[in-house]
Amino acid sequence: MTSTGTTAGAAGSGRTADGLPVTRAEYCVIGCAEAWHGNGEVLASPMGGAIPAIGARLARLTFSPDLLLTDGEALLMGDVPAVGSPSEVTEGWLPYRRHLELVASGKRHVMMGASQLDRHGNQNISCIGDWSRPARQLLGVRGAPVNTLNNPTSYWVPKHSPRVFVEKVDMVCGVGYDRAAVAGPSATRFHRIPRVVSDLGVFDFETPDRSMRPASLHPGVTADQVASATGFPLTIPDEVPRTREPTPEELRLIREVIDPRGLRDREVRP
Repeated sequence: MTSTGTTAGAAGSGRTADGLPVTRAEYCVIGCAEAWHGNGEVLASPMGGAIPAIGARLARLTFSPDLLLTDGEALLMGDVPAVGSPSEVTEGWLPYRRHLELVASGKRHVMMGASQLDRHGNQNISCIGDWSRPARQLLGVRGAPVNTLNNPTSYWVPKHSPRVFVEKVDMVCGVGYDRAAVAGPSATRFHRIPRVVSDLGVFDFETPDRSMRPASLHPGVTADQVASATGFPLTIPDEVPRTREPTPEELRLIREVIDPRGLRDREVRP
Protein backbone atom coordinates (compact mmCIF):
# COMPACT_ATOMS: atom_id res chain seq x y z
CA MET A 1 0.00 0.00 0.00
CA THR A 2 1.24 3.45 -0.82
CA SER A 3 -0.24 6.53 0.79
CA THR A 4 0.75 10.16 1.01
CA GLY A 5 -0.43 10.28 4.61
CA THR A 6 0.03 13.16 7.01
CA THR A 7 2.78 14.13 9.39
CA ALA A 8 2.04 15.08 12.97
CA GLY A 9 3.66 18.38 13.91
CA ALA A 10 5.32 18.83 10.53
CA ALA A 11 5.11 22.61 10.53
CA GLY A 12 8.23 23.87 12.26
CA SER A 13 10.76 22.70 14.84
CA GLY A 14 11.21 23.01 18.57
CA ARG A 15 13.21 25.68 20.33
CA THR A 16 15.55 25.57 23.29
CA ALA A 17 15.22 27.62 26.45
CA ASP A 18 17.51 30.26 24.95
CA GLY A 19 15.26 30.57 21.90
CA LEU A 20 17.61 28.90 19.41
CA PRO A 21 15.81 26.50 17.06
CA VAL A 22 16.61 22.80 17.01
CA THR A 23 18.36 22.21 13.71
CA ARG A 24 17.61 19.43 11.24
CA ALA A 25 21.04 17.98 12.02
CA GLU A 26 20.15 17.75 15.70
CA TYR A 27 16.97 15.84 14.91
CA CYS A 28 19.14 13.49 12.87
CA VAL A 29 21.43 13.04 15.88
CA ILE A 30 18.41 12.10 18.00
CA GLY A 31 17.28 9.64 15.31
CA CYS A 32 20.70 8.00 15.30
CA ALA A 33 21.06 7.97 19.09
CA GLU A 34 17.72 6.21 19.49
CA ALA A 35 19.05 3.32 17.39
CA TRP A 36 21.10 2.29 20.45
CA HIS A 37 18.33 2.87 22.99
CA GLY A 38 18.07 -0.16 25.27
CA ASN A 39 20.91 -2.04 23.56
CA GLY A 40 22.72 -2.71 26.83
CA GLU A 41 26.41 -3.65 26.89
CA VAL A 42 27.15 -3.91 23.17
CA LEU A 43 29.74 -2.25 20.98
CA ALA A 44 28.33 0.78 19.18
CA SER A 45 30.04 1.19 15.81
CA PRO A 46 28.95 4.41 14.09
CA MET A 47 30.35 4.77 10.57
CA GLY A 48 29.91 7.01 7.58
CA GLY A 49 29.77 10.47 9.10
CA ALA A 50 29.87 12.71 12.14
CA ILE A 51 26.17 12.50 13.00
CA PRO A 52 26.13 8.74 13.80
CA ALA A 53 29.22 9.25 16.00
CA ILE A 54 27.53 12.12 17.82
CA GLY A 55 24.41 10.00 18.22
CA ALA A 56 26.31 7.05 19.72
CA ARG A 57 28.08 9.30 22.20
CA LEU A 58 24.83 11.01 23.13
CA ALA A 59 23.25 7.60 23.78
CA ARG A 60 26.21 6.61 25.99
CA LEU A 61 25.92 9.82 28.03
CA THR A 62 22.16 9.55 28.52
CA PHE A 63 19.86 6.55 28.13
CA SER A 64 22.38 3.81 27.22
CA PRO A 65 25.27 4.16 29.67
CA ASP A 66 26.45 0.56 29.16
CA LEU A 67 27.34 1.09 25.49
CA LEU A 68 30.94 0.37 24.52
CA LEU A 69 32.70 2.95 22.35
CA THR A 70 36.04 2.62 20.58
CA ASP A 71 38.64 5.10 19.48
CA GLY A 72 38.31 3.71 15.94
CA GLU A 73 41.47 1.65 16.26
CA ALA A 74 42.06 -0.86 19.08
CA LEU A 75 40.98 0.74 22.35
CA LEU A 76 37.70 0.92 24.27
CA MET A 77 37.11 4.44 25.51
CA GLY A 78 36.29 4.96 29.17
CA ASP A 79 35.33 8.58 28.56
CA VAL A 80 33.20 10.29 25.91
CA PRO A 81 35.36 12.91 24.23
CA ALA A 82 34.13 15.42 21.68
CA VAL A 83 34.01 14.13 18.13
CA GLY A 84 37.46 14.60 16.61
CA SER A 85 39.21 14.76 20.00
CA PRO A 86 41.33 11.96 21.48
CA SER A 87 40.14 9.81 24.37
CA GLU A 88 41.94 10.34 27.67
CA VAL A 89 40.58 7.28 29.50
CA THR A 90 41.06 3.71 28.23
CA GLU A 91 38.91 0.96 29.70
CA GLY A 92 39.99 -1.95 27.53
CA TRP A 93 41.89 -3.31 24.56
CA LEU A 94 39.95 -4.32 21.48
CA PRO A 95 42.27 -5.86 18.89
CA TYR A 96 40.94 -6.89 15.50
CA ARG A 97 40.44 -10.52 16.49
CA ARG A 98 38.36 -9.60 19.54
CA HIS A 99 36.38 -7.12 17.45
CA LEU A 100 35.45 -9.90 15.00
CA GLU A 101 34.34 -12.08 17.91
CA LEU A 102 31.90 -9.35 18.96
CA VAL A 103 30.60 -9.10 15.39
CA ALA A 104 30.07 -12.85 15.04
CA SER A 105 28.33 -13.11 18.42
CA GLY A 106 25.89 -10.29 17.82
CA LYS A 107 27.45 -8.10 20.52
CA ARG A 108 27.75 -5.11 18.22
CA HIS A 109 25.27 -2.69 16.64
CA VAL A 110 26.80 -0.96 13.64
CA MET A 111 25.41 2.04 11.79
CA MET A 112 26.75 2.07 8.24
CA GLY A 113 26.39 4.39 5.29
CA ALA A 114 24.73 3.39 2.02
CA SER A 115 25.38 4.49 -1.54
CA GLN A 116 22.18 2.64 -2.50
CA LEU A 117 19.43 1.12 -0.39
CA ASP A 118 16.30 -0.67 -1.61
CA ARG A 119 12.86 -1.22 -0.10
CA HIS A 120 13.89 -4.40 1.76
CA GLY A 121 17.13 -3.00 3.15
CA ASN A 122 19.65 -4.39 0.66
CA GLN A 123 22.61 -2.03 0.71
CA ASN A 124 25.28 -1.21 -1.87
CA ILE A 125 28.63 0.44 -1.13
CA SER A 126 30.63 -1.30 -3.87
CA CYS A 127 29.89 0.09 -7.33
CA ILE A 128 27.35 1.97 -9.42
CA GLY A 129 26.33 0.27 -12.65
CA ASP A 130 26.93 -3.25 -13.92
CA TRP A 131 29.61 -5.14 -12.03
CA SER A 132 31.44 -6.13 -15.24
CA ARG A 133 31.76 -2.48 -16.27
CA PRO A 134 30.74 -0.15 -13.42
CA ALA A 135 30.22 3.53 -14.01
CA ARG A 136 31.73 4.25 -10.60
CA GLN A 137 33.85 2.21 -8.21
CA LEU A 138 33.07 2.77 -4.51
CA LEU A 139 34.41 1.35 -1.24
CA GLY A 140 33.86 -2.30 -2.01
CA VAL A 141 31.80 -4.86 -0.12
CA ARG A 142 33.98 -4.52 3.00
CA GLY A 143 32.37 -6.22 6.04
CA ALA A 144 28.76 -5.50 5.09
CA PRO A 145 27.61 -9.13 4.58
CA VAL A 146 29.06 -10.25 7.92
CA ASN A 147 27.62 -7.20 9.67
CA THR A 148 24.10 -7.70 8.40
CA LEU A 149 23.97 -11.45 9.03
CA ASN A 150 25.53 -11.45 12.49
CA ASN A 151 24.62 -8.27 14.35
CA PRO A 152 22.07 -5.44 14.18
CA THR A 153 22.88 -3.07 11.32
CA SER A 154 21.29 0.35 10.92
CA TYR A 155 21.99 2.89 8.18
CA TRP A 156 22.65 6.62 7.98
CA VAL A 157 21.94 8.57 4.77
CA PRO A 158 22.71 12.31 5.00
CA LYS A 159 20.90 13.22 1.77
CA HIS A 160 17.65 11.39 1.07
CA SER A 161 17.19 11.08 -2.70
CA PRO A 162 16.06 8.62 -5.40
CA ARG A 163 19.73 8.07 -6.25
CA VAL A 164 20.24 6.44 -2.85
CA PHE A 165 16.81 4.90 -2.22
CA VAL A 166 16.50 2.80 -5.35
CA GLU A 167 14.18 0.09 -6.64
CA LYS A 168 17.08 -2.34 -6.99
CA VAL A 169 20.66 -1.95 -5.79
CA ASP A 170 23.37 -2.45 -8.42
CA MET A 171 25.22 -4.84 -6.10
CA VAL A 172 24.18 -6.36 -2.78
CA CYS A 173 26.71 -5.70 -0.03
CA GLY A 174 24.53 -5.49 3.07
CA VAL A 175 21.83 -8.18 3.06
CA GLY A 176 18.17 -7.09 3.17
CA TYR A 177 15.16 -8.86 4.62
CA ASP A 178 14.06 -10.46 1.34
CA ARG A 179 17.43 -12.03 0.55
CA ALA A 180 17.97 -13.18 4.13
CA ALA A 181 14.58 -14.92 4.05
CA VAL A 182 15.45 -16.74 0.82
CA ALA A 183 18.78 -17.88 2.29
CA GLY A 184 16.99 -19.50 5.23
CA PRO A 185 17.44 -19.85 9.00
CA SER A 186 21.22 -19.57 8.93
CA ALA A 187 20.85 -16.06 7.48
CA THR A 188 17.80 -14.88 9.42
CA ARG A 189 18.82 -16.02 12.90
CA PHE A 190 20.66 -12.80 13.80
CA HIS A 191 19.67 -10.60 10.84
CA ARG A 192 18.05 -7.32 11.90
CA ILE A 193 17.91 -3.79 10.46
CA PRO A 194 16.54 -1.68 13.33
CA ARG A 195 16.36 1.62 11.48
CA VAL A 196 17.44 3.85 8.64
CA VAL A 197 18.01 7.51 9.48
CA SER A 198 18.14 10.20 6.80
CA ASP A 199 17.95 13.98 6.72
CA LEU A 200 14.19 13.61 6.19
CA GLY A 201 13.23 11.08 8.85
CA VAL A 202 13.61 7.72 10.55
CA PHE A 203 12.52 4.53 8.79
CA ASP A 204 12.05 0.90 9.76
CA PHE A 205 10.92 -2.39 8.19
CA GLU A 206 8.05 -3.25 10.53
CA THR A 207 5.62 -4.12 7.73
CA PRO A 208 4.14 -7.51 6.73
CA ASP A 209 6.48 -7.84 3.74
CA ARG A 210 9.45 -6.25 5.54
CA SER A 211 9.52 -3.23 3.25
CA MET A 212 10.70 0.18 4.39
CA ARG A 213 8.27 2.62 5.96
CA PRO A 214 8.64 5.96 7.77
CA ALA A 215 8.64 5.55 11.55
CA SER A 216 8.94 9.30 12.09
CA LEU A 217 9.58 12.37 9.97
CA HIS A 218 11.67 15.32 11.08
CA PRO A 219 9.73 18.52 11.78
CA GLY A 220 9.06 20.46 8.59
CA VAL A 221 9.12 17.31 6.42
CA THR A 222 5.95 16.00 4.79
CA ALA A 223 5.06 12.51 3.65
CA ASP A 224 4.73 13.76 0.07
CA GLN A 225 8.27 15.15 0.22
CA VAL A 226 9.65 11.80 1.40
CA ALA A 227 7.69 9.87 -1.24
CA SER A 228 9.05 12.05 -4.05
CA ALA A 229 12.62 11.64 -2.75
CA THR A 230 12.38 7.84 -2.69
CA GLY A 231 12.89 5.69 -5.79
CA PHE A 232 10.37 3.03 -4.78
CA PRO A 233 6.81 3.14 -3.38
CA LEU A 234 6.90 3.61 0.38
CA THR A 235 4.36 2.14 2.75
CA ILE A 236 3.25 5.28 4.57
CA PRO A 237 0.80 5.09 7.48
CA ASP A 238 -2.10 7.53 7.61
CA GLU A 239 -0.47 9.24 10.57
CA VAL A 240 3.32 9.50 10.79
CA PRO A 241 4.71 10.89 14.05
CA ARG A 242 7.47 13.41 14.01
CA THR A 243 10.95 12.70 15.34
CA ARG A 244 10.98 13.47 19.04
CA GLU A 245 12.30 16.71 20.42
CA PRO A 246 15.72 16.59 22.09
CA THR A 247 15.64 17.44 25.77
CA PRO A 248 17.45 20.58 26.99
CA GLU A 249 20.15 18.35 28.50
CA GLU A 250 20.60 16.43 25.24
CA LEU A 251 20.98 19.70 23.34
CA ARG A 252 23.55 20.92 25.84
CA LEU A 253 25.53 17.71 25.44
CA ILE A 254 25.35 17.86 21.63
CA ARG A 255 26.32 21.52 21.37
CA GLU A 256 28.78 21.96 24.23
CA VAL A 257 30.27 18.52 24.98
CA ILE A 258 30.08 16.15 22.01
CA ASP A 259 30.15 18.46 18.98
CA PRO A 260 31.24 21.97 20.01
CA ARG A 261 32.76 22.53 16.55
CA GLY A 262 29.40 22.04 14.84
CA LEU A 263 30.44 19.16 12.57
CA ARG A 264 26.80 18.03 12.46
CA ASP A 265 25.75 21.16 10.58
CA ARG A 266 28.35 20.54 7.88
CA GLU A 267 26.81 17.13 7.24
CA VAL A 268 23.17 18.27 7.30
CA ARG A 269 23.00 22.00 6.79
CA PRO A 270 20.41 24.07 8.65
